Amino acid sequence: MWADEAGVHLTGPCGPAPWYIEVGDGQDPMAVVRRLADGLLGELRLLHSTSWRRARTGIVLSFVAVLAPALASGMPSVPVGRELLARGQATIAPAGIAAGQVLEHGLRHLAWLAKDDAAVREALDDTWQAALASYVPEPFRHLD
Repeated sequence: MWADEAGVHLTGPCGPAPWYIEVGDGQDPMAVVRRLADGLLGELRLLHSTSWRRARTGIVLSFVAVLAPALASGMPSVPVGRELLARGQATIAPAGIAAGQVLEHGLRHLAWLAKDDAAVREALDDTWQAALASYVPEPFRHLD
C-alpha cells in the first residue's frame, strides 16, 4: 500500500489483488514476505503481520506492506475504501472473510501501532498519519 493526500491505495505487480505466498516448513514467513516484496516492489517503509486465520489447507498470515509512492508508479492502484469487519461469535471465527475485510483490519491495526509503537510511527510520514486518522481499532472506537 501507499498513501497520498487522497488516502490509502492498494497496488502491486499484479495490481490490487491479494498475494498468496506459500511458505515452506522451517521458513520464517516475515523473511519470505520481505524478500519477495523488496524484490518485486523495492525497499519497503514498513512490513507488519496483522492477523492470521486457518484457510484452505494451512494458516493464512496477513501482512501490511507500506511503500513510498514513487515505488507504486507504473503499477495499477486502487483507492482503499472502508469495509465492515468480518464478525463471528464469542468463540467461533467468522464463516467467511473477504480480502477487503482483511485490509480494513490491517489498517486499523496499523493505525493503533502508529500511536503505540515508536518504530511504526517513525516509518510512517505525515501523509500516512493523516490517512490513518479515521481508522480506529474496534475495542477503542467507543472512546472517540
